[in-house]
Amino acid sequence: MDRLDVLIDRVPGWVQSSLVAVAAIAAAFIVHRIIFFISVRAARRTKTQTDDIVVARLRRPSRWLTIAFALTAVQPALSLGEGALEIWRRTAGLVMPALLGWMVIALMAAANEIVQLRADISVEDNLRARRRRTRAAILHRIALCVVLLFTFCLMLISIPAVRSIGVTLVASAGLAALAVGAAAQPALKNLIAGLQMAFTEPIRIDDVVIMDGEWGRIEEIRLTYVVVRIWDDRRLIVPVSKFLEDSFQNWTRETSQLLGSVFWYLDPLADIPRLREKLGEIVRANPRWDKRFFNLQVTDTKPDGSVEVRALMTAKDASVAFDLRCDVREAMLQFIRDEMPWALVRRRQEIVGQANGAGPAAPVLSSH
Repeated sequence: MDRLDVLIDRVPGWVQSSLVAVAAIAAAFIVHRIIFFISVRAARRTKTQTDDIVVARLRRPSRWLTIAFALTAVQPALSLGEGALEIWRRTAGLVMPALLGWMVIALMAAANEIVQLRADISVEDNLRARRRRTRAAILHRIALCVVLLFTFCLMLISIPAVRSIGVTLVASAGLAALAVGAAAQPALKNLIAGLQMAFTEPIRIDDVVIMDGEWGRIEEIRLTYVVVRIWDDRRLIVPVSKFLEDSFQNWTRETSQLLGSVFWYLDPLADIPRLREKLGEIVRANPRWDKRFFNLQVTDTKPDGSVEVRALMTAKDASVAFDLRCDVREAMLQFIRDEMPWALVRRRQEIVGQANGAGPAAPVLSSH
């Protein structure tokens, strides 16, 4: 033992410190691997994916956090001089808040992913699922900003130079706030609107909306803007405040079910009861109809002598309703063309004869 102590005393201090640090890192790494090996095996035996998501999200930040705690625990055993010790403290003051913030962000990401997984929007009645997804997404981004800001503040506090100028920063905070507020007014306006949208819910993920004359679905809701996926796969980027200040159409506000309409402009001689009967045959035979309601009515008369005929039919959502309307419109036009051609609108043209003082000619009918 005496010889061993002598040999250890002959080893330089920096070598001893390096060996202790390496041993602490290796021990932390092994402990982390064992814990997560057990956690993964346990998570695979459960039926839900909740624990699998949590384990996957926490693997990387917990590894580095475990190593940081191990190094902090063995720090008294390291042979550090006054200067090295000061560098250690400043590094720890920056690294530990960053790792803790990373851990919290990973937990929030896991919680958000679990909500997204449980809120299935592929079902027909997905109103509650869309509400949960929208609120979870917005609140997750708000919490992310708060955690990042708090982590950054903790990292700054660990720097003595920053703490020493705190009085100066507080004294000038009023003018700085006014300047920043004036410059960032649009961004702050949309940020506040995003907070309001999280609770008032004028729109939700996968809502069908008409915005700026464009038909599309809400694809993504950020803190300051909303991404609307247009029917032809274009993306419309809309500031959040616009959904709170301007009017827009939301076709799935209360339910995804929709009532679609098709219009025809026919001659008054059209056999409306026969058209109504044919509409029933077409709608009942179409698999897109959700079997709730349909009808056909004469809703208006026009100055040119035609009548407006409107058909209503229901579908489970906006996309299916659009396809159903197209199917019904095409089938009814084919029926009118083949079985009821006199129902097509005809307009009168009067040809006036002028040669040899001839009187007006007989009116001529032309189809339109």
